[in-house]
Amino acid sequence: MLERTPVDTVVVNGRLYTMVSPGKSVEALAIANGRIVARGTSADILAFAPDARVVDCEGRAGIPGIIDSHCHPDMQGARLGRWHDFSDGAIQDRAQLLDLVARALDGKPGDHWFVGYRFDDRDGGYPLIEELDRAAGGRPAFIYRRCAQMGFANSAALAAIGFSAATQDPPFGRIERDERGTPTGLLRARAAHMMIEHIQADYTADDFRRGLVRVFDEYLSYGVTSVHNSLTQTQAIKAYQDMRDAGELKVRVGMLATGRDDDLVRAVVRSGLRTGFGDEWLKLIGVEWVGDGSTSGRTAAYNEPYVGEPVLGEPPNNRGALLLDRAEHTRRVTQAHLAGLMVCTDAMGDRGIEHVLDIYEDVLAAHPRADHRLRIEHCCAVTPAILERLKRSGIVCSSAAGFAWDLGDAHIDNRGAAAMKNMWPHRAMIDAGVMAPAHSDAPVCTVNPFAAMSALVNRKTRSGRSLDSSQAITVYEALCAYTRLGAWAGREEAIKGDLGLGKLADLCLLDRDPFEIPEETLADVVVTKTLVGGDVMFDRATTKAA
Repeated sequence: MLERTPVDTVVVNGRLYTMVSPGKSVEALAIANGRIVARGTSADILAFAPDARVVDCEGRAGIPGIIDSHCHPDMQGARLGRWHDFSDGAIQDRAQLLDLVARALDGKPGDHWFVGYRFDDRDGGYPLIEELDRAAGGRPAFIYRRCAQMGFANSAALAAIGFSAATQDPPFGRIERDERGTPTGLLRARAAHMMIEHIQADYTADDFRRGLVRVFDEYLSYGVTSVHNSLTQTQAIKAYQDMRDAGELKVRVGMLATGRDDDLVRAVVRSGLRTGFGDEWLKLIGVEWVGDGSTSGRTAAYNEPYVGEPVLGEPPNNRGALLLDRAEHTRRVTQAHLAGLMVCTDAMGDRGIEHVLDIYEDVLAAHPRADHRLRIEHCCAVTPAILERLKRSGIVCSSAAGFAWDLGDAHIDNRGAAAMKNMWPHRAMIDAGVMAPAHSDAPVCTVNPFAAMSALVNRKTRSGRSLDSSQAITVYEALCAYTRLGAWAGREEAIKGDLGLGKLADLCLLDRDPFEIPEETLADVVVTKTLVGGDVMFDRATTKAA
């Protein structure tokens, strides 16, 4: 018997998969104050709350709201309208790239920057520095690779930041040079990040805020109702609070304070704030650092050298690079761990993951905690030895499933087809009991979670190349990685991740049932409506966020 409660919204005539267990679905939900208070048949729910607002699913399938547990909406929001987005596919070769820069800077002041991001050097490669100098007409220009670990600057941009032949490489960064010691324009790791910090130095919280509104409209169109903002910047922290106060925040945000800003992390630790501080819309998840580069950019740290075609400036016998000092990072992790903050560290290659595991295991040995939820972000190359260590320690593999779809071809080319068995091995991790929530790393890869799920289920890249079918998982398991496990990774499993009673009424309706369609078409699933707290925030019929 349903207990009477003040219901404001009912969702009826659906096939709503609760994700509490495989195959479990309900026809209707009753929602009060943003929470699910009853489930049952449409007739029962309508009789229970005859005056409530009705969301009619029209027979469609629905799932809990997607939780993208590692993405960069603040990064994307700050750049919208300022930077050129190379993912639009308009640039196919170097000549087109140089023409774009020249047209973008034509008639602009001498200190006006051209900055582009999501550039893939596989599409024509970086220009020569003198070519970019000519195209920019003496103005600064910087092209940031999609992995956010490398970029190419022209002479004016190098001068603006003070990089010259006399400049020493920054710690964990590299200024590529020619045989005379003159910078070639290619910047790696910390050197590239310093350029980005210079470019964004005067960006305000309002700059972030304006872009974030548009970014979250896109996220909602893919059914994403919660995010963990990876490497959250100071301006974004303020922007999120301003958006929360103004009622502009339509997606729930968990913040991972960026370890690239030492002052910020020290302030968070010193403040006494712990994981979970905040509310259902905006809260602190923890802190995050970056431990190695990217596999697609051939900079992630591996035990064996890269295969395939070297990229510009690549050293011989390239095995990538570690970006963290073991002693220093152990100190940082210890401080954050003891302060009650969840700790996340990015690592993609097997050597990078092993390096972070060494540090985490040292910290846990000295300061054990039963439910620590220390996370390794991206955590792509999980060898059997690494799998065993993850299982033994309880360390979380926060898996970059989006890479498998969007960057899988580059991983095959750079590591070899045989290595794919240990790349995002969700079958082995699930069987071993390793917690492996999945994420997009957007805007590096598409926000679309169904594309990433397709790669995990079908073990194929966007272009159809094999990622080793032995690691294929079920549709239910892939959905769990983006719902239940995403909630768990943020210590929010008590309030989200499934459509259980008392949980937040975050869900999305789909144009087809993901459990009934051919698995090879999973990437084609389209979200028709997205509800956050029972409110319709996206309706495809209106072609815009509500």
